[in-house]
Amino acid sequence: MKYGFSIPHRGPMANRRDIAALVRHGEALGFTYATVPDHILVPLDIASRYPYSDSGEFPGSLSGESMEQIALMSYVGAITGRIRILSSIMVIPHRHPLQVAKALATIDQLTEGRVTLGCGTGWMEEEFLAIGAEPFAERGRVTDEYIRVMKEVWTADEPSYAGDYVNFPRVHFRPQPAQKPCPPVWIGGESAPALRRAVSLGDAWYPIASNPKFPLDTLTRYRARVKRLHELAEEAGRDPATIELNYSSASYGGSRDDGRTEAGEHRLFTGGAANIAADIEAMAEIGVRHLFFSYSARTSTDARTVTSAEEYCDRLTYWMEEVASKVSG
Repeated sequence: MKYGFSIPHRGPMANRRDIAALVRHGEALGFTYATVPDHILVPLDIASRYPYSDSGEFPGSLSGESMEQIALMSYVGAITGRIRILSSIMVIPHRHPLQVAKALATIDQLTEGRVTLGCGTGWMEEEFLAIGAEPFAERGRVTDEYIRVMKEVWTADEPSYAGDYVNFPRVHFRPQPAQKPCPPVWIGGESAPALRRAVSLGDAWYPIASNPKFPLDTLTRYRARVKRLHELAEEAGRDPATIELNYSSASYGGSRDDGRTEAGEHRLFTGGAANIAADIEAMAEIGVRHLFFSYSARTSTDARTVTSAEEYCDRLTYWMEEVASKVSG
């Protein structure tokens, strides 16, 4: 199993010194991925429901702070030499796909092939309206087309495209990414459209566990959703084995107590280090290759959100030395 952690894009650690300390420490520990979140702006009044909390409230609405994703990915790539950089998640309809493709191809060249594109459709209508994106109601179709546009310019010698949202004749688009045929495309989301998008356009399916509409916080729930993903792949004529499975948990439990659902089933990544290691092994048996956690989030034994790079580095160290070291295989 391989692991990833999130780079702070808001709050007290969202600064040059702390980000550099965190990502270099994580790289030295052997983490495979550093992830970079995405918001261009945060409206003061948000009626849209945040899909990854029971309350529907967006945790970033109070400060409204968010570093620009692609610029932060470039910085992380410049100060590291091995760790991969994942957009987690890029709201694909927010930016013109040719601009995104050019920026990511440049970063991929300069990092010698360390970019992965994590894709989502977005959830905040107010942000779409403020930045002048394509209509929120069409975001699924826009996302699909924009991904196709990026793949076209990344792989074709003389790319062109004629679609509903993007049209251009044959062009030069160089340099193309260092990775061939192109950087991996991971599809986020837990809904049926997200699963279909993973089948049609993705190299991997990359859900978040904490969506109340599609909870993936137990082995039973996760297995059922993977089964549905594989059914859709077979219906589309795609080998399910060609879709990599990756998984993002809002946080790991950090508690000695084994968390339980209302039905009494064990919640993934709760309990002590041995329990969590067993969960990792079970996820590996299903086929999961990468796990992502928010190591700075509150845990059931620690009511504090980590606010210093030193504490965050300590949690990364604990994970590798006390949890990951117990995983067999």
